[in-house]
Amino acid sequence: AVCMTCNGEDYRGTVDHTESGIECQRWDLQHPHKHPYHPNKYPDKGLDDNYCRNPDSSERPWCYTTDPGREREYCRIRVCKKRPRPINVTNSCFRGKGEGYRGRVNVTVSGIPCQRWDSQVPHKHHFVPEKYPCKDLQENYCRNPDGSEAPWCFTSRPTMRIAFCFHIRRCPDEQDAEECYHGHGKHYHGHVSKTRKGITCQPWAAQTPHVPQISPATHPEAHLEENYCRNPDDDSHGPWCYTMDPRTPFDYCAIKPCSGSTVPSIIENADTVTFEQCGQRDERLQQKGRIVGGQPGNSPWTVSIRNRAGVHFCGGSLVKEQWVISTRQCFASCDADLTGYEVQLGTLFRDPGPEDPHQQTIPILRIVCGPSESQLVMLKLARPAALTRRVALICLPPERYVVPAGTVCEIAGWGETRGTADSSVLNVAQLPVLAHSECNKALRGRLKESELCTAPLRAGVGACEGDYGGPLACLTADCWVLEGVITPSRVCARTDQPALFIRVSFYVDWIDKVMKM
Repeated sequence: AVCMTCNGEDYRGTVDHTESGIECQRWDLQHPHKHPYHPNKYPDKGLDDNYCRNPDSSERPWCYTTDPGREREYCRIRVCKKRPRPINVTNSCFRGKGEGYRGRVNVTVSGIPCQRWDSQVPHKHHFVPEKYPCKDLQENYCRNPDGSEAPWCFTSRPTMRIAFCFHIRRCPDEQDAEECYHGHGKHYHGHVSKTRKGITCQPWAAQTPHVPQISPATHPEAHLEENYCRNPDDDSHGPWCYTMDPRTPFDYCAIKPCSGSTVPSIIENADTVTFEQCGQRDERLQQKGRIVGGQPGNSPWTVSIRNRAGVHFCGGSLVKEQWVISTRQCFASCDADLTGYEVQLGTLFRDPGPEDPHQQTIPILRIVCGPSESQLVMLKLARPAALTRRVALICLPPERYVVPAGTVCEIAGWGETRGTADSSVLNVAQLPVLAHSECNKALRGRLKESELCTAPLRAGVGACEGDYGGPLACLTADCWVLEGVITPSRVCARTDQPALFIRVSFYVDWIDKVMKM
């Protein structure tokens, strides 16, 4: 657009002087003014040459100036006569980053009421409703006026400025299943050839875009015809295929289990287990000192996931030098462009200073979504993490392993601690695992086998805002094992309800497969 609508976020014209007539500084230069808006870090913001743009949701387009004495100034851009392009409005769920969410959720995950957008108390801010007419900043509803990770709000608590509303559910983004399969679908010989996201499957005999490890030559008896979905390796999550999208090596298909089809239960007796080099930490680092009711802890596999602005928004666990596990709720989509996103490892502090010698920051290369109901994602890092006293791998559980009731586990993160601890420091809290049957009773029969519960622990301990994706780590055979992943439960640290986690052992076969591909 050469004129501007709304706040000019999609203005792509060539005005390159400010209102007072000063020439703009090029976006790809750091002088005379240093700034964070590198064009390669924000490929979607149109930061070409020295044109006026609005990459930070200011009131209107602006630029850094070539005058060392004036850092930045607004530009004069004419307003379009025609109406802005409609956005995809949703009410009961949100799509992508939720810029079109117009629902009425107005509390944070942990129940703190949001601050009204037309108020400057307790937090002063520039998102004044009349200056942002296209953003629907009504009342105190969660909204996303600035392209953040998800809808958010300022909170009514003075000590906590903003909170993401990750408890609003994401709208389903999957194709409707056309056919069904029995068991794990090993004998599915139908003709569906699209993934659950609608991507076309790669023919089994092809070598591009992906070089397959499984092909008609390696599995002659598996009916690997054309590009039809199959399950040659008896994957417990159903038929799959290699895909024609270079960024997605494989995915599960738009086929559902047939009604009445059963698979063996995993809630049977657990075997004894042994692990190799993982899940070990230096216990001397256990200092006194973010999870509700938690205390600063030593969790060398917990990572902080950061957006382009360097802001922590979710947690994750390091399971291999180049792979992190987190939760789907934290990411806009399964093929999100994560340019400029990073993970931070090896530090106790949410915002470590340059003098924190153990800190490692590694860019995220790509995201892989787990089986549909899993809510898991894996993040591939641009390079392997260096393992040190402060950075360690957490073990994966054996496939379909069930943690014995009573095992004491830990959750770790930097989330909102309701004023009960210091959220700038990694906090760890301990929770005992509940028997599946007992938890199912407390949840009135709604518990799935792919979920794991811990006892509700003393007032105020539980997974909170900003900790989603972080680990529930359990000590098994002298090693720390990633048994659960923290998901956005509607209530933060409720003392009368078990805490719910994604059961990782249910998805270990998928995790191994992703790391091998």
